[in-house]
Amino acid sequence: MKEEWEKLPLFKKAMEIEKLVEHIVKAVEQTDIKFEKEIQAEMIQHNLEYLRKNAMIIPAKIAGAANEDQIYDLRMENASIIRKAARELITDARGLQIHGYQEEEYLDLLRKEVDEFRVLFAEWVKTFDPWNYIIDRWGLFNPPGVNYDDHDPDDDIPFDSNDFFDE
Repeated sequence: MKEEWEKLPLFKKAMEIEKLVEHIVKAVEQTDIKFEKEIQAEMIQHNLEYLRKNAMIIPAKIAGAANEDQIYDLRMENASIIRKAARELITDARGLQIHGYQEEEYLDLLRKEVDEFRVLFAEWVKTFDPWNYIIDRWGLFNPPGVNYDDHDPDDDIPFDSNDFFDE
């Protein structure tokens, strides 16, 4: 049985991107790019590692943020990691071009797929409930009008540990 997040168009697009990246990595590894210096070969290997890593982060973080009951700041934290990874895919692709990879149609296809993903992503983030939150004391992902230093009404609830233990 598929999890609910696996049915999301966003997740499906992320998996398509991951497969495309894997094809690009294999294509680059099979290409005979001539390097003047050893450092250039190392740099392209790093680009390939980053491509793979970023492509794998995206679906994992979608799964982590897909639960609608999850609090807003945790969903937004996962969303920001997803956005960063998707944007870095484009940077990684540019790095491959800079280092001599000539098959630009694959990289253009990746750019197109990431742009389609971006639209799905933006619509998905709009579904996050900003009022299902706890105060983010770091101040990054609070709903409008809520500040990191606001008083939390939950702090006023009396707590006595003796209520939880039999004596």
